[in-house]
Amino acid sequence: MFVALFWVAAGASAQDITLTSRSGAIALDGQLLGFDGEFYRIGTKYGALTVDSGGVTCTGPGCPELKAPVADIRILGATEAGNGILPRLLQAEAEARGYSLRPLEKEIGFATEVLDGKGEAVARVSFTPSPPAVAAEALASGAAELVIAAHAEEGMTTRVLALDALVPIVAADNPLPRISTWDLARALSGEIANWKDLGGPDMPLVLHALAADISLEAALEARLGRPIAASVTHPDLASLAAAVARDPYALAITGLTAQGAARALPLTDSCGFPLVPSPLAVKSEDYPLALPVFLVTPRRRLPLFAREFLEFLSSAPAQQAVAEAGFVDRRPSRVPLSSDGQRLMNAIRAAGEEVPLSELKRLTDLMAGAERLSITFRFEEGGDTLEAQSRDSLSELVKLIDIGRFRGQQLMLVGFSDGRGPAEGNLDLSRARAEAVAKAMREALPDLSPPLVEGFGEALPLACDTTVAGRRMNRRVELWLRPLTDSSGP
Repeated sequence: MFVALFWVAAGASAQDITLTSRSGAIALDGQLLGFDGEFYRIGTKYGALTVDSGGVTCTGPGCPELKAPVADIRILGATEAGNGILPRLLQAEAEARGYSLRPLEKEIGFATEVLDGKGEAVARVSFTPSPPAVAAEALASGAAELVIAAHAEEGMTTRVLALDALVPIVAADNPLPRISTWDLARALSGEIANWKDLGGPDMPLVLHALAADISLEAALEARLGRPIAASVTHPDLASLAAAVARDPYALAITGLTAQGAARALPLTDSCGFPLVPSPLAVKSEDYPLALPVFLVTPRRRLPLFAREFLEFLSSAPAQQAVAEAGFVDRRPSRVPLSSDGQRLMNAIRAAGEEVPLSELKRLTDLMAGAERLSITFRFEEGGDTLEAQSRDSLSELVKLIDIGRFRGQQLMLVGFSDGRGPAEGNLDLSRARAEAVAKAMREALPDLSPPLVEGFGEALPLACDTTVAGRRMNRRVELWLRPLTDSSGP
């Protein structure tokens, strides 16, 4: 019998039961608080406990039938992600598991009933748009099972539901051709109040933003490190984009999926390197304003249907549903070197005495005929310690290799560094980082054919080294795939 302590939602119905271990040595008396078909939730003199039904027998008037009740899955949080992604995800899961969906009436958000192959209800799933504080309180109190958020406080248990990107938007007739990350940060913080300071007309800059109690706004303020100095606020992304599209002197930040009729203002770093929110750049974090959409889970056992839903999120049908909703999915993307002209241009521009063109020729010779995978590993400054998110990427890569996703492909781990310090030392450090990833792969998969390991130091910068964010982008190990010409596999 496995027992765990947890918090119980106030007001839960209670009925007397006794749970007795199969041997008869242990008996727990208490009030039934819930049963999900696998686990009893029981209030006892020891507190609230969770008990595995497989290890006990139940007696008393409150004992349920050994059949899971209809699970009530209440999801709160970010409006656009909830309304855009969840219905598609539920439909994809229903098709994969042989379920069907029956819509239920709901004034705000949506609700649906999930029916099994016999037409019997197994779950009711609802989504209600809610501010982050309200959603977090509901999750903690037991009034919600899951929360969708663009920003997660430290200590929260999260899963990445999808990926998005923050982009600056202006009206279609705004003449400014582009904006640097440095100037954007100054504008958002109120340091720039006139378009002429950005190379535009001599007109006041009207800064629009979302209300402070919206999770995307919280994510943006966390990136900026300070509140947005907006003069106009909006209750949702749709009204934000519509207002900016009408005002030629407005500026705002929104999600890539919610720019509406407004124009996305091209972003550069402080050295003029273009920063394009392509799917590969978002997945690999080459775009500095990539934004995960989180599914926050509580620190208590969820109903069986909710746990199955969380497991389904990493499947190919689930990620296809995310892409169909207009967000960036988490499936690995491939891009051939021939389609990566902007990065090669950046490398040629940055080439000099420390990184001669001969080094770039060595790089292009190695990668000829290869494709870059969106899985990218980044490191803490000055060493070969992987960042937390890169450790998760390593786990995902190991799973993909283990199921044969890259059969017949030569895996190449190619390390790069930022430009601080001497070029020769950076070259050694970039290779050491690639070796560190290869070692971790071999430890997880002892039978793995050794990947090709190479380092090119500061030869292929993604961004300017004058900022912390730029240096972080440049410290990386990329994964490239090249067909094995002597392989007979598919």
